[in-house]
Amino acid sequence: MTLEILKPGLATTVQDLGRPGYFHLGIPEGGAMDRLAMRAANLLVGNDEGAAGLEAVFMGPEIKFGAEMSVAVTGAEMPMTLDGEPRTAWTAFTVKPGQVLSFGFLKEGARIYIAVSGGIDTKPALGSRSTYAIGALGGVEGRAVMAGDVLPVGQAMIVPEGRCVPAQLRRPLEYPVKLRVLPGLYWHRLTEKSQTAFFEDDWVVAPEADRMGYRFRGGQPMEFVDRPQPFGAGSDPSNIVDGCYSYGSIQVPGGLEPIVLHRDAVSGGGYFTLGTVISADMDLIGQLQPNTQIKFVEVTMAEALDARAHRKEMLHEIRRVLS
Repeated sequence: MTLEILKPGLATTVQDLGRPGYFHLGIPEGGAMDRLAMRAANLLVGNDEGAAGLEAVFMGPEIKFGAEMSVAVTGAEMPMTLDGEPRTAWTAFTVKPGQVLSFGFLKEGARIYIAVSGGIDTKPALGSRSTYAIGALGGVEGRAVMAGDVLPVGQAMIVPEGRCVPAQLRRPLEYPVKLRVLPGLYWHRLTEKSQTAFFEDDWVVAPEADRMGYRFRGGQPMEFVDRPQPFGAGSDPSNIVDGCYSYGSIQVPGGLEPIVLHRDAVSGGGYFTLGTVISADMDLIGQLQPNTQIKFVEVTMAEALDARAHRKEMLHEIRRVLS
């Protein structure tokens, strides 16, 4: 069983839930930017939640199917057709050999997830099929898909058409998008004025937004508490002696524009990090378009853990609905 890429879209890659366990070696976990959407797409077609599918950014691919299989598309709002006939997102449907799935213009969000029954069966690298282009790992020869690529698909049962994730479990974007932040190890490096301004200012997503990280603009430049720079740090106040970066860390080079490190980010470096976007909100970042308005919201550890528990409950409910 196979599917053929007729048109690749803008940046379509094979992704699953990533390759944990190698971050200490400088290899990020990677995987789907919007993990809830990826999991839901797989559940809709009867796959294990960690099966590989396609992640497409801003522009969808055109796909020709080589066999009968179930398909589901989740994530961003992007109209689609099968042989010219409209199909509904967040809902399973069946395709026949030779049929072609196409996508229209993006309406909201940034990334769609395309799952097929059996999952995409490319060769794993370090336990994952996720594409990590910088390291040339996973996917199709470690790169985004190209026109003419024929991707293998695993064997699986065809699920009934019409299986659907209810709208209340899809977590739509609400504007301005609120990203909850837990202040971190180097928070004390900012003056009280800049600490307050970071959460009070209005920010927008900059054009520099990809799988490594999202840059934000619009807030005030940050001021740092005076100190002698430690040996081994750079001359800018935002520099530190190299430290580790957690997933979701917010670094601010030069104190100017915050960058939230995402799935394919490096594991450490020489910029201070003021805090971390909580895990429950990282999927939202993967669905932000440039110029989207956002607010950073300060939370406590207890609030972050409550948000993570709520997200787990939502995923559990999706599993229940589709069981």
